[in-house]
Amino acid sequence: MLKLSSYLGNPYIGVYCVANESLALVPFDAPDAIVSDISEALGCEVMKATLASTNILGALAAMNSYGGIASGMTTLAEMRLLRKKLPFKRIKDKLNACGNNILVNDNAALVNPELSDSAVKMIEEVLQVEVVRGSVASYNTVGSACAVTNKGILCHPATSKDELKMLSDLFKVPAAIGTLNYGAPVIGASIIANSKGAAVGFRSTPIELGRAEDALYI
Repeated sequence: MLKLSSYLGNPYIGVYCVANESLALVPFDAPDAIVSDISEALGCEVMKATLASTNILGALAAMNSYGGIASGMTTLAEMRLLRKKLPFKRIKDKLNACGNNILVNDNAALVNPELSDSAVKMIEEVLQVEVVRGSVASYNTVGSACAVTNKGILCHPATSKDELKMLSDLFKVPAAIGTLNYGAPVIGASIIANSKGAAVGFRSTPIELGRAEDALYI
């Protein structure tokens, strides 16, 4: 299922929310409408939370079915709440916007090439997947450039054929390009998705929605 949605009128819902197969995290001030959209489209539990005392959960956290990685600025109280639902650890790196810098499904992770060795090791241990450094369409912030599930990947429109093949081989799912939110190339910032469905920024056009459905097999 695919639903058009927004966070307080902002169509870049992937900046504020993040999900895996069974759990989605949304800000405490998330309206009932987006909570309902995510719950229905993704078929998962929705939990309200903060990270580093902010509402940009999608930018600061990355999750798959095995665990989650959060910004090093996340407080211990915030971590305790998250750990009731999923194994979570805080990253120790200057690049701690984990949602922007980590693209992950249950098979693999692609991460910002500037992440430290210790950060990469932690990501491997917590998310229990192979971790590869790389960029997409000249973006080191691979989590904002693409969206990946256990069924497919939707990528920045400037992603090359070689990059699409690399991504498909790494994540073990088909890869395709597209835009969302009326031409926005930052796919990860515009969508929340898992293998069951997606919530997409409300400015997305019917053509963009069709491409997202085809790429993510929803």
